[in-house]
Amino acid sequence: MQQIHRLERKLLRATAEAIRDFDLVSQGDRIMVAVSGGKDSYTLLHLLMRLRERAPIDFDLVAVNLDQGQPGFPAHVVEDHLRSLGVPYRMLQRDTYSVVRRLVPEGKTTCPVCSRLRRGVLYNAAVEMGCTKIALGHHRDDLVETLLLSALYSGALKSMPPKLRSRDGRNVVIRPLCYAAEEDVAAFAEAMRFPIVPCDLCGSQPNLRRKRVKRLLAELSAEHPAVKGNLLHALGHVVPSHLLDRDLHRQLADATGRDPWLDAEDEEAEDCGEPAGDGVVSLGGARGGR
Repeated sequence: MQQIHRLERKLLRATAEAIRDFDLVSQGDRIMVAVSGGKDSYTLLHLLMRLRERAPIDFDLVAVNLDQGQPGFPAHVVEDHLRSLGVPYRMLQRDTYSVVRRLVPEGKTTCPVCSRLRRGVLYNAAVEMGCTKIALGHHRDDLVETLLLSALYSGALKSMPPKLRSRDGRNVVIRPLCYAAEEDVAAFAEAMRFPIVPCDLCGSQPNLRRKRVKRLLAELSAEHPAVKGNLLHALGHVVPSHLLDRDLHRQLADATGRDPWLDAEDEEAEDCGEPAGDGVVSLGGARGGR
């Protein structure tokens, strides 16, 4: 029990800080919590329920699970868990599985198509249910992996935003776990004995680029534990004048500052340093153990 309380406090601090830094929750919000049956979404729902108990504002939560028609998907496992929590919930059924199988050639990555279809269903459901926000369980590691994926394979410096309004303006997506380390989420989910439901649709593809990036980060973190924290720190400390975006360059033509190569005395001079705690640094600049 002591381990559960320690992990819960750590995750609650990280979640509360993200909510405060990016104004993720407002008075009167009705938040749809997308619960897939994985460790991240179970943990997210638990933390939001705990924060609602002590928050100075009132907001509602409704958990939503989407059965995408995957053969053997145990929707009852997720529903039993949600019922046991006493949280309002809704079980959706849409056969996106068949669509994904039809559109994606054998051996190709299913995640992009699956994600777009799932997003569309959740967006429409949120509007129908009068939800003002959609909360997703992406954590720190998801953000830094996406940063590397975008840079290495798409040639763009971007990641998952903590708060984003959809293009049609109907929905606002929030990621309250953006400061939380995956290892803490995994340890908490295991300690809580959440009934994890694996995603066989994408889990059967061992060569996904995200998994390669995850392995790379694991190797680098073994050499230098602050790697993931430093990448998160980098997301919140952008120096536009030192990038190659031509539009930004025109706006910042007269910017001054240290040049990372010319002014650095050695490799260590360019290290972000050892952040406090386990190396997770907030996007807003506040340091603290996660």
